[in-house]
Amino acid sequence: MRAVHYDGAGGPEVISVTEVADPVPQAGEVLIEVVAAALNRADVMQRAGMYPPPKGASEIPGLEVSGRVVAAGQGSDLAAEELIGKEVVALLAGGGYAEKVVVDARHVLPVPAGVSLTDAAGLIEVAATVHSNLRGEAQVRAGDTVLVHGGTGGIGSFALQHLRALGAEVLTTVGSAEKASLAVELGADHVINYRTEDLGQRVQEISKGRGVDAILDVVGAKYLETNLASLATGGRMVIIGLQGGRKAEVDLGLMLAKRLRIIATTLRSRDAEAKAAIVQAVGAEVWPLLESGQIRIQTDKTFPLQEVAAAHEYFDSGAHTGKVLLTMS
Repeated sequence: MRAVHYDGAGGPEVISVTEVADPVPQAGEVLIEVVAAALNRADVMQRAGMYPPPKGASEIPGLEVSGRVVAAGQGSDLAAEELIGKEVVALLAGGGYAEKVVVDARHVLPVPAGVSLTDAAGLIEVAATVHSNLRGEAQVRAGDTVLVHGGTGGIGSFALQHLRALGAEVLTTVGSAEKASLAVELGADHVINYRTEDLGQRVQEISKGRGVDAILDVVGAKYLETNLASLATGGRMVIIGLQGGRKAEVDLGLMLAKRLRIIATTLRSRDAEAKAAIVQAVGAEVWPLLESGQIRIQTDKTFPLQEVAAAHEYFDSGAHTGKVLLTMS
């Protein structure tokens, strides 16, 4: 089968497509014939040599795919066997940039009704990340005020819609007027242009000095001080990315005075049981929102697998709004 290989660490120039042996499913795993795979920030970090795959995971990049189940591993239970022939999405620790992939059968969900098989490729990783962090870690509920950084990216565009469906008041950051309009369409109540506006000042103005109940942050060190100052008493910040660096000072006095919580999480390295629980919760709570139209897939652009380097160049440019996909055909 064809699969993507990173020839060392670097930019898109280290990416190539090569022929490798087909993966073989073990007991409890299914083999998926991939229709499409999505790009994620983790793929870029892995390419740069900053985010190696977890122990035992495929070196092939790609954390989510859509496709058709063509086999189950010998000794698999009935639940895995019954997936054969089904159109599904799968949450992976790696291996998605390929024509076939094996995955724990518990990390698979059916494609939601009304969603195309190709578009579905950009669904499960972002849905699992957003739901597990907003509903699980940050415990967001109706009436909360939430700040989402990067409101038109893959994570952000899904988070805005999910928060709107939950009944939260949503603030988000964007880098252009065009992206601001899209963010409002997706569910943002307030949009802050981080290039032209002071983030901390705007949060205080919008919240009338109270701050926000929760923050979903993909930036990291660069915004840490501002984020903490922007939280209301009892506020929760979940850090899921380090685009703005990994080291910064923390004002512990402020955290004590306001009873703040900082939660840092990754999805990729969680164990199989934890991922299975997250996938099950997503199927129960998020899939109905997709099937009712309350959340829609925000696919920006698709590239054939052979043009994966161009897809990474586009992703690196920051011009995308929503998900960037690779198709196998």
